[in-house]
Amino acid sequence: MIEVRGVRKWIQNGSRTVEILKGIDLSIPSGQFVAIVGASGSGKSTLLGLLAGLDTPSEGEIWLDGTPIHNLEEAQLSAVRGQKLGFVFQSYQLIPTLTALENVLLPFELNLPGDGIPRARRLLEQVGLAERAEHYPVQLSGGEQQRVALARAFIVEPPIVMADEPTGNLDSVNGQKVLELLLSRNNDTGTTLVLVTHDPQVAALAHRKIVLRDGMVVEDTMREDLATAALAQGGHN
Repeated sequence: MIEVRGVRKWIQNGSRTVEILKGIDLSIPSGQFVAIVGASGSGKSTLLGLLAGLDTPSEGEIWLDGTPIHNLEEAQLSAVRGQKLGFVFQSYQLIPTLTALENVLLPFELNLPGDGIPRARRLLEQVGLAERAEHYPVQLSGGEQQRVALARAFIVEPPIVMADEPTGNLDSVNGQKVLELLLSRNNDTGTTLVLVTHDPQVAALAHRKIVLRDGMVVEDTMREDLATAALAQGGHN
């Protein structure tokens, strides 16, 4: 579902070149839940932004569901993002002049034909916000805004959902609700889920944990119970 080949990212700071990612190679199969972890400045949010096509690599290739996104023009890239990807920002990024329902509906109206209102209302109900559909972001709590952002990420039923610290700004109760919604999407529909997190409890729930340090992958491990099951299955075969 996601292929990363020799990806590097650097920026110019005057005459100095600052390397953020120093050669990343990853392959993420369909339906996998991956947690990307690491200290601040390790490059994890930069990597997530590259995977989502929100930025372009300085070098290397990124493929989403068979489509190379590293060399697409912005119009083509927007079309790929609109159809294949849902993204949940840490800061929610809701449009303040739109209601919760209109925020959820927006990606559908931009990318799909037909009437998306029934689907948008159903998603708001699933995230526990059916009665808040006509409220504006300023009228919603942080936890409610994050759940609206989740519903928006799911509206086009993308094969991939990415989230940048989706529980980072939330209290433990709302953080748990958001996490449960992401996990249910992964379990129920087979959505490939990639998230950046500082929370070890969140990372422990992922199928796979990728640790970045100084712009490089220093650990890439499967959850112990899944790895054991895969090993046993391999031995049986």
